[in-house]
Amino acid sequence: MTTTAPSSSTSTPTKPGSRFQWRVIDIVVASVIGVASGLIFVVWNVASTPALAPFAALLPGLQAVGGGFWLFAGVLTALVIRKPGAAIYGEMVAASVSALIGNQWGVLTLVSGFTQGIGAEIVFAAFLYANWRVSGAILAGAGAGLAMAITDLLLWYPGSALPFIIIYTIAAIVGGMLIAGLLSWLATRGIAATGALNRFGAGREIAKRV
Repeated sequence: MTTTAPSSSTSTPTKPGSRFQWRVIDIVVASVIGVASGLIFVVWNVASTPALAPFAALLPGLQAVGGGFWLFAGVLTALVIRKPGAAIYGEMVAASVSALIGNQWGVLTLVSGFTQGIGAEIVFAAFLYANWRVSGAILAGAGAGLAMAITDLLLWYPGSALPFIIIYTIAAIVGGMLIAGLLSWLATRGIAATGALNRFGAGREIAKRV
């Protein structure tokens, strides 16, 4: 009677990694996007007041449309990384950079960054992190805009009249849709077209279409 030794070539099947699992490269790229976005926040922190003053003068509350420039970090990070928590992570890193360099809101910048990130994150989660089309990006921008409006009205405009609340909220949502949503989606496609995102789903989608 002979026995057959197990073949050394036999390997145990490995369980494929979840598409929701973060890789080292995801953390690195998300951090780079967050820091770069934070530097843009710093510029907008200074430029926003004179740039948005005409909007406020035209219709009080309308200045919230420019808030979209503080919302894009979360949406952009999520569109590139496509993992749970990416929107919150990107917005928080950007808000941290803005707070560390210095702005007129101090540590409350982190509160705004967290709530705005959650606003976008909830929308991506509602689609089970499967809708990365322009519609998903715009809705995520709207979610971030709504979160911004709620936070701002509670922190900076308590006791405001109902007309101001309505105008501010609508303007924040529109700004989020156009700037944080649409522009982030276009930016993702533009970056992916260069081949820089070939290791991410966004880059592979563009490659398939070319």
